[in-house]
Amino acid sequence: MARKPEFYFTSLLSALACIVLLLNNVFCVLADNGSKTPNVLFIMSDDQDSHMKSMDYMPHVKNLLAANGTTFQKHYCTTALCCPSRISLFTGKCVHNTNVTDVRLPFGAYPKFVSEGLNDDYLPLWLQDGGINTYYVGKFSNGHSIHNYRDPEVNGWTDSNFLLEPGMYDYENTTWARKGQQWKSFPNQNAVTITGQYALEMLSQAANSGKPFFLTVAPTAPHVGLNASGKGSFFPIPQKKWENAFGDETVPRAPNFNPQKPSGVSWLQNLPYQNETLIERLDQLYRARLRVIAGLDDMVADLVSALEKHGILNNTHIIYTTDNGYHIGQHRMGPGKRTGYETDINIPMVWRGPGVPVNKITNTVSTHTDLAPTFLDLFGLPRRTQLDGSIMPLTESAMDASVGSRVEHVNVEHWGAAHTYEVVAPHKNFNVAGEHNNTYKSVRIMGDGYNIYYSVWCTNEHELYDMTTDGYQMDNLLPKVRDIAQVPDRQLLGRPLSNVVARLDTLLLVLKSCRGSECTDPWRQLHPQGNVGSLREALNQQYDDFYASQPKVMFSACQEGYLIEFEGPQTAMQYNGGDSGLTR
Repeated sequence: MARKPEFYFTSLLSALACIVLLLNNVFCVLADNGSKTPNVLFIMSDDQDSHMKSMDYMPHVKNLLAANGTTFQKHYCTTALCCPSRISLFTGKCVHNTNVTDVRLPFGAYPKFVSEGLNDDYLPLWLQDGGINTYYVGKFSNGHSIHNYRDPEVNGWTDSNFLLEPGMYDYENTTWARKGQQWKSFPNQNAVTITGQYALEMLSQAANSGKPFFLTVAPTAPHVGLNASGKGSFFPIPQKKWENAFGDETVPRAPNFNPQKPSGVSWLQNLPYQNETLIERLDQLYRARLRVIAGLDDMVADLVSALEKHGILNNTHIIYTTDNGYHIGQHRMGPGKRTGYETDINIPMVWRGPGVPVNKITNTVSTHTDLAPTFLDLFGLPRRTQLDGSIMPLTESAMDASVGSRVEHVNVEHWGAAHTYEVVAPHKNFNVAGEHNNTYKSVRIMGDGYNIYYSVWCTNEHELYDMTTDGYQMDNLLPKVRDIAQVPDRQLLGRPLSNVVARLDTLLLVLKSCRGSECTDPWRQLHPQGNVGSLREALNQQYDDFYASQPKVMFSACQEGYLIEFEGPQTAMQYNGGDSGLTR
């Protein structure tokens, strides 16, 4: 029996519908697996440590991000202080090139960011030029307040909801300003809860825009609380869910925790041995930090769940990090940051995203200065020539290729005071001698067979730690050295210590005022022929005279900000291969 034409027409429609449905599913799968421009969710906490095991108390970050991504355990900030670190991150420039070196005027804060011209030339503007929507929730910068948030507005964000001073750090009385709206405060509401709610709202807006997006979520936890009325500081205040958690936890008693003998140089040698009363306060702060960190962990889980509901999880890079590290009791220090020690500069960095190896831990060296060029590369946008960082390797092949070829060094710098006791002893002035002289330049260098930290303070005291054998930085190899001609007669890396120090000092001479490629490839600035690319290669005996003849890193005075005239020689000589090896 012949079939009617209607049958064929109906069958054709059914077949076409199946094909459309199949193609739609294929396109959805392809889109969700990174065949189009990805999204970025960038989560940055405030003052979170790596070296007191804070990440061990974040099971959601472990299971949702680390197990499905890569942990960069050698990731560093280059200045261990909130505002300078954040501005460096979003500009891709070393702090000496942003000239935003403090959290307050005249050397730092939001007005300094504006006056340096950075509000008109930084990452979100570059992303917008490339067609990317940009969003921000949380703390942008110290000094960003209810008095100046419109004078001018922060540029570059498609939409934003900023935490503002004076309630920026007041955990139960925060002040916020949505883009284009009047600021408002939220008394008796927890800061972590509000940040999470606003983050989910902004994520929904970004996901529904139909365009690739870059969303930053920047809670102030676990930073210490600062009262909006200006009446003092207090421990971080957790959400009700976590207020009684972690009651038995204490600061890890590592070898550098409240040592019997003082370590380091400058003001650190004047720190008193901490008594049990003070140590109990340190432990109380530690527990308070863990409680708000647990709230951040919940927020991460909520954001990942929201990405999944929007169908974009597998096409989104999710990064969890912080602005700088933190110390509590190490080297006899009270709570704080601002030093060049590993507690303050080596920070969490967990990265999940399309193409990123899963459940991987890498020792690849990276810094916050690398993030801006890396984000530009993720979105397929051209690199800006003025950037001081390099692209982080985010695939297995890129990580393999980076072994032995990627940067081995981290430029670390700080200006101003140390603030030796944050929050735990507001009733007592310790008057630590010399704590205002916390200006220093240093280099953290890691490579095949070496792991070193070298610093020169504004007092011209020196530090050198062989972190292969002294990971807690307790044995300074240059304890009484103010001139590197006074280096002790001993060996390091199979060479006389004086030869090693000469290389490190010259490397620091390049890095302390570097720009652009000088920051990522400093050895080429010294050896333009390209035959030296690492400390190991620079230690060749043929270069001994060359390095011994270099100008030395030094300061003529301690200053609160970056005043180049007080920071000694700025230019190293180049190796020309002749008898002297020197070229100006």
